[in-house]
Amino acid sequence: MDTHTTAWPVNIGQAAQLSGISPKMLRHYEGLGLLGEVRRTDSNYRQYAESDVHTLRFIRRARDMGFTLDEIRDLVNLWHNRRRSSDTVKRIAQKHIGDLAERIAALEAMRRTLEDLVVRCPGNDRPDCPILDDLGGGADKDLYKNHTEPATLLHRSRPQ
Repeated sequence: MDTHTTAWPVNIGQAAQLSGISPKMLRHYEGLGLLGEVRRTDSNYRQYAESDVHTLRFIRRARDMGFTLDEIRDLVNLWHNRRRSSDTVKRIAQKHIGDLAERIAALEAMRRTLEDLVVRCPGNDRPDCPILDDLGGGADKDLYKNHTEPATLLHRSRPQ
């Protein structure tokens, strides 16, 4: 569907298709107030203007870049405010870059840990597995009555 040949306003399905998001997410963003007031017909059907679809594309792009919904709300408000200061936008983006760097560092640490566990796992017909031991909180071989029958795992009693 092309925005140049579209007859505006459009229904929710068309707005979703034009913006590249699902109707469910569109309703979610509307419910969060990211779109502002959407016009409705007398039958209470939503009618989206071209500017609404443009805002939805903005939101989708911001989500693709990993911004939080709160950050997106601020960015949408700044985008609509022609008297905004680009300094505010830049600060939001710089903070997001820092957040991304932290997430990337955490993901790289997870990858290194998992690579180490894969190297240490013999990958044979024996039940011993450092990967499962690590996921279980450490090597707890005493939890197994019999290493040949996985169904005999004893459950730890949980404090209540």
